[in-house]
Amino acid sequence: MRLIVAVAIAWSLLCAGCAAAQVPAVRDGDLIFQTSRSTQSLAIQRATGSRYSHMGVIVHQGGKPYVFEAIGPTVYTPLARWIARGEGGHYVLKRLRTPLSAPQQAKLRAQAKALSGRPYDLTFEWSDSKLYCSEVVWKMYERALGIRIGELQRLGSFKLDDPAVKAKLRERYGARVPLAEPVISPVAMFESPLLTTVASD
Repeated sequence: MRLIVAVAIAWSLLCAGCAAAQVPAVRDGDLIFQTSRSTQSLAIQRATGSRYSHMGVIVHQGGKPYVFEAIGPTVYTPLARWIARGEGGHYVLKRLRTPLSAPQQAKLRAQAKALSGRPYDLTFEWSDSKLYCSEVVWKMYERALGIRIGELQRLGSFKLDDPAVKAKLRERYGARVPLAEPVISPVAMFESPLLTTVASD
C-alpha cells in the first residue's frame, strides 16, 4: 500500500512538473497567438490565410501571468488556462525586438484596465464600444506607446469568397457587408517585423 501511495505521489509531482513546463516565461506586453476552437475560427483562418485565429497580450497581476483578451467581454485569463483552451494546446509567444521598459509596461497595463469589460465585437467594427481580439491588442500598443504592430486592412481585402467565410458574413451582416471597414487581423500582427518569436509549443 505504501508503495502504491509513493508511486502515486511521484506521478502527480511528475505531471505537475510537465504542466508547469508548458507555460513559457513571459513579460508584460508579450503577444500570444493560438488557434481558437470558437465557431468563427475556421472563417478567420480562411479569410486571413493563417493558422492563428485568436490572440491576446500578457499582463501580470499579483505576480501571476494573465492573457488580456477579447473573448466575450475583454478579460484577464490565467496564462495556463488560455494555452489549454486553444487547439492542441499550441501557442506562439512573440515579443517586441526592442524590449519594453518598466514604465512602458505600466502604460500597457493601464490601457488594459481602461479597456476591460468591453463586449466582444462580432461585426469587427473599428470602435471602442465593442472589441475583438487583435483590435484590443493593437489599440493598447498604439495608444499607450504609439507603436502600431501590423498594418490595418479593409475588410474587403480578405479572402471573402471561401464558403465558410461567406456563411459567417451572411450570419453577421446579412446582405450588407461593410467592405471598407478598417480591420487588424491576428496574422497582420503575427507577421509584423517589429516582433520576434520567443517561445512556442
